[in-house]
Amino acid sequence: MPTSAGSTDTRRSILDAAQRIMAHKGYAAVGINEVLAEAKVPKGSFYHYFASKDAFGEAMMKSYFQEYLADMDRVLGQRDASAAERLMAYWQQWYETQSLDECHGRCLAVKLGAEVADLSESMRLALKEGTTAIVDRLEKVIDQGLHDGSLTIAGDARSLAEVLYDMWLGASVMAKIHRERGPMDTTVVATRRLLGL
Repeated sequence: MPTSAGSTDTRRSILDAAQRIMAHKGYAAVGINEVLAEAKVPKGSFYHYFASKDAFGEAMMKSYFQEYLADMDRVLGQRDASAAERLMAYWQQWYETQSLDECHGRCLAVKLGAEVADLSESMRLALKEGTTAIVDRLEKVIDQGLHDGSLTIAGDARSLAEVLYDMWLGASVMAKIHRERGPMDTTVVATRRLLGL
């Protein structure tokens, strides 16, 4: 793996370009040459940065989740809001950035989840690790909401966190299929009901 600053920047450029393109086209429809052209990196240098296409895909998913989780932590970590307000701010951001054509590189779990789970075990595991980390954060905020009194739920925080994430992921896919936000609107209502809001 490259260690110099220039090599690290080039590797980052390749991963960023891949996320942008694959968020719109999917994984299988995008060739390495297209990614390298977008990143303005010479064609022959791909294997200097990644051992294989599988290793590249895994690195791309890990990079995506690292950025996604950092942004999620920013939204959920607001100190001047209740847990319920922070959680709803997260879902509002999801609504605004991960449905229809507004995705712009923000929804690789939605776009690539089913596709790569069968293509690459290392990418599937990176997806599993990333989505589990999302659910972990949701569970933590739900627990905080139970303690600060801003949430009232039936059942345990972990199960609800899993249900909410699954529901939003599914709604994002259905919004793309129907090319309208109805599934997302329904999910907002269901989320508020499940959180006792």
